[in-house]
Amino acid sequence: MKNSTIFRVILLGVVAIAGIIAIQSYWVLSSWNLNEEEFYKKVNLALYNTARSLADLNDSTLPARNVVRQRSGNYFVVNIAYEIDSKDLEFFLQRELEALALNIDFEYAVFDCETDEMVYGTYVSYSPSPKPGAGKGAGQLPKHSEFTYYFGVKFPTRTDYLLDRIQLSIIFSVILFMAVVFFAYSMAIILRQKQLSETQKDFINNMTHEFKTPISTMGISAEVFINNPTVQADPRLLQYARIIKEQNERLNHQVEKVLQLARIERGKFHLKQETVELDTFLDEAIRAMQMQAEQKGGTLTGHFNAPGCLIRADRLHLTNVVNNLLDNAIKYCREKPCIEVHTRCDAGRVTLSIKDNGIGIAKENRRRVFRKFYRVPTGNVHDVKGFGLGLYYVRNVCAAHHWRIRLESRSGGGTEIQISIPLAL
Repeated sequence: MKNSTIFRVILLGVVAIAGIIAIQSYWVLSSWNLNEEEFYKKVNLALYNTARSLADLNDSTLPARNVVRQRSGNYFVVNIAYEIDSKDLEFFLQRELEALALNIDFEYAVFDCETDEMVYGTYVSYSPSPKPGAGKGAGQLPKHSEFTYYFGVKFPTRTDYLLDRIQLSIIFSVILFMAVVFFAYSMAIILRQKQLSETQKDFINNMTHEFKTPISTMGISAEVFINNPTVQADPRLLQYARIIKEQNERLNHQVEKVLQLARIERGKFHLKQETVELDTFLDEAIRAMQMQAEQKGGTLTGHFNAPGCLIRADRLHLTNVVNNLLDNAIKYCREKPCIEVHTRCDAGRVTLSIKDNGIGIAKENRRRVFRKFYRVPTGNVHDVKGFGLGLYYVRNVCAAHHWRIRLESRSGGGTEIQISIPLAL
């Protein structure tokens, strides 16, 4: 994966998560504010109705204004212009709060003019197990100097009540937090894997570069060895010398392929395009590969129907593409290979088709064969050697030329690969 791709993934992920966090935070705060506002409205209404009930009971009237005053987030004082009976107060408080579905713990105290103190009433709990120490601080409720006769009501569990009302929002927030942690962990793993991948690529590239010098030396030595009159006079030595040369060329081909792929992945893949007559080019390529097919008792034939059709291509990479495809067609055939190469020209494009009678590719593996290092699973049998780089290289070369490649195959029924190439203008 390219650095720019990883950067885009991280950037988009961060932007998306930041947006989700902003929306979630707004939702939680809005839910809290709405429930808090609803709580205050219900409490004010319940306390006012309590004061009115007490006034009716005592045949008195309430003050014209400022009956209920909020002293803090969970503490309220209620102004009444007469003395208050604590038992009546507790009854009316419970009734009015329950009528508004405010089943929340509360404690109250009544102001005593004679002692100038808040006299404790009681702690009313709706939970089966009240909090330890509940009700011990009611006598310490603060006084309110503006009123003469009044009582105070405190809701110690207000915060718990509001949190319970936004429980769903909190659960979603926890899930979001877990998603953010997972995203950060995933990004750390991706960056770590990217670093390891870069280290591995650098090692492979350096290693293949180091191979170039001994391979070249071996090639020159094999050439000198073959041209030596003594070796040519001995058929056995000449055969060994040719084997050395062939295997050296094979090794050099693999090293070059790895280096080309490294250039592709690093964005240093430059094409030296020139005008190529496809049919003439393919005729030469087929002749070079015919001997390899004939050694297995098969045939390699060309059927060219695009005479004079010119394309723009890098001759070296086009040669490698054709050789890779023909080599695969020959290798992946259990019987005598029968390979046909077709060309046809239509609608400003020329189509190159290479068809074989090989083992074919199962449906589940067709999309994967163009991946780097991927080879079709064959169990414990590895009768065909390779690194899984051939079709990956072919796909990248086609992509660099803006060619379209298509694969048709079925298990046991052979394979056909088509490359659609625009004609040179």
